[in-house]
Amino acid sequence: MRRLLPLFSSRGLRVALLLSVGLTAGPSPGQAAKSEGKPADRLATYKLRPMDLIKVQVFQEPDLDRELRVSQDHTIVIPLVGVVDIRDRTVRDTELLITKLYEQDYLVNPQINITVAEYAPRTVNVLGAVNTPGSVVMPPEKEIGLLDAIARSGGFSRLANRNKVSLTRTLPDGQTVNYIVNADQMVAGDTGNRSMIQDGDIIFVPERIL
Repeated sequence: MRRLLPLFSSRGLRVALLLSVGLTAGPSPGQAAKSEGKPADRLATYKLRPMDLIKVQVFQEPDLDRELRVSQDHTIVIPLVGVVDIRDRTVRDTELLITKLYEQDYLVNPQINITVAEYAPRTVNVLGAVNTPGSVVMPPEKEIGLLDAIARSGGFSRLANRNKVSLTRTLPDGQTVNYIVNADQMVAGDTGNRSMIQDGDIIFVPERIL
């Protein structure tokens, strides 16, 4: 390979074998939104998630290009390097990490480009006194609030108790927490009572007692 640094003894043999075999990422099922580019704000804010499908390109090294599915433990497998943990890393952070790893032993001045080919789906359940209860698909790279999720479920029904909306969330440690949100205060502009939702949240709107 044209830009590989000289490697010796057992390491050289290992690298040669890896290159000859060619690591590939198999196809993966599932529906997801397609990425239409890579604007700066996306690079800075979107953190890669399990089941995201990313395309990793190494400039002038097509043998190292891969499409990789992020595993459930937030790792990907990079040619030559092996398993890389990308937990809590944005697209840009991951580019910088892979660049550093290749620079250490394998490439001179590598240029890494990562795009998201498919975003892992994120959903919340909106139940109770809304016009279209059920599952709501969140935008792939945008955070939305509780009111937006309710709006995507057809809005409050006429019997909704808007003052006691329940938000149930499972934390990373498995603990379940429940929040009571006053939606009317949110509509009135009480920013202290705004609530951004997360993948897997359950929103329940109770009915008013007549």
